[in-house]
Amino acid sequence: MDTDLVLTVGIVLLALTLPSLLSAWVEQRVPRVAAVMAIASLGMIVGALMTRPGGYSFSEVPSVMLGVLARLTS
Repeated sequence: MDTDLVLTVGIVLLALTLPSLLSAWVEQRVPRVAAVMAIASLGMIVGALMTRPGGYSFSEVPSVMLGVLARLTS
């Protein structure tokens, strides 16, 4: 799998973790699903950072995500 795609999916999954965490906190229950999502997304992000030669810089991330989105929509 492409490291750009793994990084993008990891970031999107991490963003989707926040509403699940907030929902569990408001309803006073254990955030099991959010914890699994957070671990999976952090694993994907770290895996992409370690697999790509040279890694990613913060300034590259938006262009990488737009590139992945462009590849998926075309």
